[in-house]
Amino acid sequence: MIQRIADASHPVLAPYRHVGDPAALERRGLFVAEGRFVVERLIAARPRFSIESIVVTPAAAAALAELLDRAGDIAVIVCEPPLLERITGFDFHRGCLALARRPSATPLTSFARARRLLALERVGNPDNVGGLFRVALALGGDGVLLDPASGDPLYRKAIRTSMGAALRVPFARVEPWPAGLDEVRGDAQVVALTPDPAAMPIDEYAVEPDRRLILLLGSEGPGLSDAAMRYADVRLRIPVAPAADSLNVVVAAGIALHMLMRGSP
Repeated sequence: MIQRIADASHPVLAPYRHVGDPAALERRGLFVAEGRFVVERLIAARPRFSIESIVVTPAAAAALAELLDRAGDIAVIVCEPPLLERITGFDFHRGCLALARRPSATPLTSFARARRLLALERVGNPDNVGGLFRVALALGGDGVLLDPASGDPLYRKAIRTSMGAALRVPFARVEPWPAGLDEVRGDAQVVALTPDPAAMPIDEYAVEPDRRLILLLGSEGPGLSDAAMRYADVRLRIPVAPAADSLNVVVAAGIALHMLMRGSP
């Protein structure tokens, strides 16, 4: 159903006044997907995600006409850009926003057979969270597990940075951390990625073809906590030039997953 609206006080636009307030959205059980490509991914991810409505500029409505026609049960609101900027409170240059319902929490037990998992500790930057989901989708990660301090994968910026991968790669919170990983650990080998010079170089690590792996990744700066390092079975480092302190966590995860995929069939 498509509606053209020119009145900022129209009630169907009221939820979009909160898109810049992630805490308010979360209290309502909602999240925002921004941009044509990401909204396309959101539509494709149904029924896991229930879409409340989509708001588009006339240009975006024309570009997405075929997709929106196929998804005829979704409420679509067409507004001019200045009106949308006034409602949302930010520069509306991507032409498309969607409000969707947060899904029920994924049980940790559903990851019990996953071959390659990323486990994030204190990764709060939404660009890094989104980038890690993008890496997981591209390089064989079957899921992402987050400690209580890591950022929200369904935060608008994280979804955008992930190019919609946060809508496709399953994830779950782990608490207590890291002991809660026991629910999915089973026969998996837990690998801690660290810049510590004492750790084994990753290219010397023999990947067992049938071994499940959980890759622990920490925030840039402090890295993994002592508790997470103790929880790991092996500590690996990516050799870098002496002048470099370390790699961005997204870059490091990409290199590590690529190398660890050597053991996959």
